[in-house]
Amino acid sequence: MENINVRVRFAPSPTGGLHLGGVRTALFNYLFAKKNNGKFIVRIEDTDQTRFVAGAEAYLLNCLEWCGIVPDESTIHSGNHGPYRQSERKELYQKYAQQLIDEGKAYLAFDTPEELSEMREKFKSAENPSPQYNAALRMQMRNSLSLSDADIKQLLADKTPYVVRIKMPENETVVFTDMIRGKLSFSTALCDDKVLLKADGMPTYHLAVVADDYLMEISHAFRGEEWLPSAPVHILLWKYLFGLDKMPQWAHLPLILKPDGNGKLSKRDGERLGFPVFAMNWTDPATQHTMDGFKERGFLPQAFVNMLAMLGWNDGTDREIFSMDELIEAFSIERIHKSGAKFDYEKAKWFNHQWILRLPTDAYLTEVDEIFNKKGMPVRDIEKLKHACQLVKDRCTSLHDFYDQAFFFFKTPTNIDTASIKEKWTEHKRIFFETFLDKLTTVEWSATAMEALFKTIAADQNIKVGELMLPLRIMLVGSKFGPGVFAIAELLGKEETTKRIQTTLQLLEVI
Repeated sequence: MENINVRVRFAPSPTGGLHLGGVRTALFNYLFAKKNNGKFIVRIEDTDQTRFVAGAEAYLLNCLEWCGIVPDESTIHSGNHGPYRQSERKELYQKYAQQLIDEGKAYLAFDTPEELSEMREKFKSAENPSPQYNAALRMQMRNSLSLSDADIKQLLADKTPYVVRIKMPENETVVFTDMIRGKLSFSTALCDDKVLLKADGMPTYHLAVVADDYLMEISHAFRGEEWLPSAPVHILLWKYLFGLDKMPQWAHLPLILKPDGNGKLSKRDGERLGFPVFAMNWTDPATQHTMDGFKERGFLPQAFVNMLAMLGWNDGTDREIFSMDELIEAFSIERIHKSGAKFDYEKAKWFNHQWILRLPTDAYLTEVDEIFNKKGMPVRDIEKLKHACQLVKDRCTSLHDFYDQAFFFFKTPTNIDTASIKEKWTEHKRIFFETFLDKLTTVEWSATAMEALFKTIAADQNIKVGELMLPLRIMLVGSKFGPGVFAIAELLGKEETTKRIQTTLQLLEVI
């Protein structure tokens, strides 16, 4: 991207868990910045102090760090365009609000919440079921456009609370070109006079996003398509305050949709259908209710990021597996889809499985070790755990699956499915296993040597190997699952293998 100093921003509100749609917005910003040798900025939009949640900002930054989406500038990274927390920029917004008022582009509104409710009821009709504070009604309300100078002066002297609203033109067409959707046009007649500055002096999103994008020299702005209806307000603010030539190029991203039905994927959909929608666990400090995160569900960050990138984008081929570096190399705005993408949790697990297979076991060994610890089974031999993971990784779609697939390597099974052995158990098979046990004491301890011994004894005793494999598996694992049975024996070791076979043979004698 020639002659453009690319600067993009992700601007979350510290109000709770980080939805996967938010992470995807951050990801697309990050990929675009890195593809174009630009800067990725994280700005905390905390102007709505009524929704502020303690700990949420640190949580947001931790989520991005886990994903590998590291800001160049943020509240905890250096930068020349701070502060990066909107609550610390209050005076800047008041200056711009006053400029708009002075130029007749905004006005003071003294309406109480009760008066606003009364307006919505009074002017409701079949043609207009949801009346708005707009050009058609503003002169019916209590504001600096409808009141006399003396009334306004008195209200201000009495310290009457007020907000600042933009004065939307009555019937103009606002046009802009979206990087994803092309040329778009909006009629200002459909827009209300949005509040720009609240009674507490803090800006709303509409004023803050425009001022901050200008002051932080943002070149491209990615946001969800739900913000399209606000585009005319923001474009006019750019026109009034800074000039349209300073406005970033915009890209409105497609929504991530619920897997069943229509509409944007919500946290309620996740709870209803049993999958996470947050990047990491989030515990609401007020209710202590915890919402599951992908990290705690056993997802690898590489898989989570890869999955998100493919929700609404592809590189034009059938390829689906990309590392972060490969995503940066392949990313382009032109390949982002216009329509929403349905979230598919089974597909998300498929991505995780692919990355479990693709990465060396060392990449997630620490996490698996922690899972074993939390299950009350601390692993003292980390090399053994590593080998166990290598044996079972092709059976795992989550890091938690490693415990389910490999716990028997570290704890002798207490429940052995002897019933499945007993169905076809014979005296000949008992003799076979006793012979096998006896010979095991002399054989080289490797899967290859044990398998050769097993087959030799079976041939000598005229028993089909296939009839003996399931009993051996159950003797070692306790059930009918697991990787190659001789690989299991090799990792268990001679003492544990012989002990498990002996124990099962004794149980079969009792049954």
